[in-house]
Amino acid sequence: MLAWVYEAATACPQLDRVVIATDSDEVAELCQQNNWPVQLTSADLPSGTDRVHAIAQQIPADIYVNIQGDEPLLKPEHLTALLRPFAQPQVEVSTLKVLCTPENIANPNAVKVVTAANGRALYFSRATIPYDRDARLGNPPPYWKHIGLYAYRKSALQRFPTLPPSALEQTERLEQLRFLENNIDIYVELTDFDTIGVDTEEDLHRVEALLRR
Repeated sequence: MLAWVYEAATACPQLDRVVIATDSDEVAELCQQNNWPVQLTSADLPSGTDRVHAIAQQIPADIYVNIQGDEPLLKPEHLTALLRPFAQPQVEVSTLKVLCTPENIANPNAVKVVTAANGRALYFSRATIPYDRDARLGNPPPYWKHIGLYAYRKSALQRFPTLPPSALEQTERLEQLRFLENNIDIYVELTDFDTIGVDTEEDLHRVEALLRR
């Protein structure tokens, strides 16, 4: 699974360098066997953003990209879209959304996002948002699934671990809400390519079937 993610990341021309950050000796050994660049980070880091921040203390860059190792359906097109908002100087953090499939609308493992007209994230939730109060038959609102890839300017990434975990972040178990609660905007770019984050054995079987095709 990690090989699929690494190969997709290295195929993205906008990325100058790809490093696998892990707290697992087993994963580090696998990387060394395959000559993939790897950095060991502390097992005490509570989130992926904290892990990227740790790497940023060792590798200088203007923008850092956080790619989860459990996203084997990653495409270079995802990363191209993820980096597109940084053409605007006010953008500090970006992420992606895709149209939510009907089976995922009520699935708490498929995080939903609602955005302003300019793409700025208003909220992320495991709940079904927006809530269709009047149940408009035949005309439901669009639901957008969040894809858990992030890019950060270094200034925003440096601030993240200095901020205490926020109430919404702890309630939803979504680290990106810490940015929103501290007035750091996240801009959400549309992609046509859905992914399956491998969180369960069922997810693994679905991904294996797709990759075998």
